[in-house]
Amino acid sequence: MSGDPSEEELEELRKKKMEQLKEQQGGESEGQEAAQQQAEAQKQAVLKQNLTDGARKRLNTVKMSKPQVGEQIEQQVVALARSGRVQGQIDEDQMKELLSELTPDSKSFDIKRR
Repeated sequence: MSGDPSEEELEELRKKKMEQLKEQQGGESEGQEAAQQQAEAQKQAVLKQNLTDGARKRLNTVKMSKPQVGEQIEQQVVALARSGRVQGQIDEDQMKELLSELTPDSKSFDIKRR
C-alpha cells in the first residue's frame, strides 16, 4: 500500500461521514421540534389562564372551522395577556367582540333581475 486508500476504505469513510451528518441533522430537528412543543405548551398555558371555559370552547369552535383565524385569535390573546392589557379572564362575550373585530364582515349581494 503506497498511501492511496482502497475503494473499500473510501466507501467505509463515506458511510461514516453520512452517519455523522444524519446524526447532526437529527439532533437539530429534534431541538427545533422540542422548542416548538415548548412554545405551544406555553401558549396553551397562557390561554388556559386568561380564558374562561366558554371563551375557550368558542375559540376551539372557530379553530375547527377556520384554523387560520383561530391561530390569529390565539396570538392576539397571548399578546394581550403578555402586555398586561387583560384584567381578569376573557369571557365568552369578550371573545365574541375579539372575533368580530378580527374577522371581516361577510358582504352579501342582492341581485335584482329585470
